[in-house]
Amino acid sequence: MKERLAAVGGARVGAAALADALQIPAEQAALALGTLAAVLPVEDPALGEDGSGAADLRDVLLFLYIQSYKRLVPRSHKDSPAVADVWPSTSAFDGYLSALSPIQLVRSNSRRFMPSQADEEAHQLSYLRKHMVSILSLLADSVDGEGDESMVLTIETFEHLGFLLQFSEGTPLSQNIAASLENAADKSTAKENSQQSASDPDVTMTEAVTNTRIQSSSPTGTAVPNNQGHYRNTTFVEGFSKTSVVKQASDIKGHSIKVLNCHDSVIYILAPVKYATVYGCSDTTIVLGAVGKVVKVEHCERVQIIVAAKRICVANCRECIFYLGVNHQPLIVGDNHKLQVAPFNTYYPQLGEHLVQVGVDPNIQQMG
Repeated sequence: MKERLAAVGGARVGAAALADALQIPAEQAALALGTLAAVLPVEDPALGEDGSGAADLRDVLLFLYIQSYKRLVPRSHKDSPAVADVWPSTSAFDGYLSALSPIQLVRSNSRRFMPSQADEEAHQLSYLRKHMVSILSLLADSVDGEGDESMVLTIETFEHLGFLLQFSEGTPLSQNIAASLENAADKSTAKENSQQSASDPDVTMTEAVTNTRIQSSSPTGTAVPNNQGHYRNTTFVEGFSKTSVVKQASDIKGHSIKVLNCHDSVIYILAPVKYATVYGCSDTTIVLGAVGKVVKVEHCERVQIIVAAKRICVANCRECIFYLGVNHQPLIVGDNHKLQVAPFNTYYPQLGEHLVQVGVDPNIQQMG
């Protein structure tokens, strides 16, 4: 595949070359490049925001390879009476669809049936560990000789892995890794030199901040173990039920917002962000002020989404209403049922300013 794409498009691949190499319609190739442009961590001027230009061959290869990734999906509930206990409302699709409703999976006291954010991230890490050798081989350039020793991975090529591994925004991947290794070495040295008792260790503030994140799902801000670097550019609104939540621009840390497993609630995200994810929510109204890249809505039921964005992708949802002000045609994929689409219908004082900040044009609206 690498050789075929290179032969057709060279170092840069446009829609026509991609369509020729993959033997797909030109419209699908253009959509693929547009999606790639929306998810690249760093803007590629040659590709353009809408994917109308030509993409770097290495980014295209990574994008195509990770299509093999399968996200964790809700597992089936084997206890029918338990489902009835936690699912008081009815649906026109009850007893008809094979896929379970997110409401069935989340409203029970135990969440073991709905993959958590930690489950999904562990699954992603497992995928990368399993496939990293193949990914690096895909990116490496061959030189004179035979075997693995003839493959060379330059720093420039290595930086394209930032498409899959992101740490601090705006910092090259190699610098992040070097800083992490240096930090790990410093901690190891400090530990070796420490004479403190193992039964009563003194944890420094730096270590505490590095190894925890504050979950926005808890009113008290419960700290849970995690890799703080991974969450540096993401704000979470998670696990709210029967309540209202308002997030202003000052409450958003980083360029991404994730609304996860919220039910019977009203969520306002009145801020400019690049990416937004809504996952596993039910009977909830969610207002997203301005999203400069893409909104992904997945495994939601009876949710109303009001959003102004460049793009939106809806997957595996049912009985949802989308009030959209989007610059590109909505992408509907997977197993969806009884969806409705209507024009964007809300306003708040900073909306115009936020649209300008993320580059959403209010004069261009695509309804599908």
